[in-house]
Amino acid sequence: MAFTRNFSTVITTLSFLLFSTVTQANPVACFNTNLGGFCMELLERQAPQTVANFIRYIDSGAYDQSIFHRSEPGFVIQGGGFKVSSGSNGVGVTQVDTFDPVVNEFGLSNVRSTVAMAKLSGDPDSATSQWFVNLDDNSGPPADLDTQNEGFTVFAKILYDGMTLFDAIAGLQRVNFGGALSSTPTVNFDVSQPVQVENFVLVNSVALHDVTAVFDENVLTFAVDTGNGNMYDVRLLLIAVEPDIIFELDPASVTPLTIGSANMATFSGQNRTLTIPSAIINKNTLLNNVVMSLSDPARMQFTLVSFE
Repeated sequence: MAFTRNFSTVITTLSFLLFSTVTQANPVACFNTNLGGFCMELLERQAPQTVANFIRYIDSGAYDQSIFHRSEPGFVIQGGGFKVSSGSNGVGVTQVDTFDPVVNEFGLSNVRSTVAMAKLSGDPDSATSQWFVNLDDNSGPPADLDTQNEGFTVFAKILYDGMTLFDAIAGLQRVNFGGALSSTPTVNFDVSQPVQVENFVLVNSVALHDVTAVFDENVLTFAVDTGNGNMYDVRLLLIAVEPDIIFELDPASVTPLTIGSANMATFSGQNRTLTIPSAIINKNTLLNNVVMSLSDPARMQFTLVSFE
């Protein structure tokens, strides 16, 4: 029947007519800090070696008990370089053990809410463990992060309300503890008293989620296998929540894929069913086995049926 072929036919046609950025869902890293939590989507398609490097640090526990050691309001918040601990001699600050530097993979612009690797001046391939969040559009003057030192590699973007946390960090008192900690954000710190671990902006833990889809700002992004070797990156826009939750395909998002993965959504033309194995919808909620029905083939609209 015509409607059973409609989804694949429309996507195949669009993929040869449209050009767009890649929108496949990527791994999501969620950080728990003493000021709250935030998540970032890791853009492994655009910066594969950098993301692999970042995940290696997460898996090693390098970022647990690490601090945000640099705050430059209107510019960046930087972390990933130092850990703190409490001992008999007070608070100890140690450098994160680093792996070999990763090659520069600049491609995406350093705009607000993107996350990029820090590196040494004059050495584009020197990034190791340190990273920063762009508080503003730093792609052009005066920061020029897209051109300075051959460009700073953007490898992630902050999701959900995460930028609220970083804006709050930028508003904290900054203290010069010397060296690389010359502009360190602090929490309820009395400079006349010895510093305590809780006076730093501290990363308690990091959880890595290998999800199929990411839902953010009313948009669901994922890769889908429509059968017969046809795979695409797509984006569904949330258009209604009452009486049913309905999504509509964004034609401009369709991008053909040549290589798939085990963690992909599937679409069955025979029963008009879209199945998404997993989706993260906010910093605290992951859904499994999300099922949607192609309820309006002409408009490419999907109605949510169930999830776990």
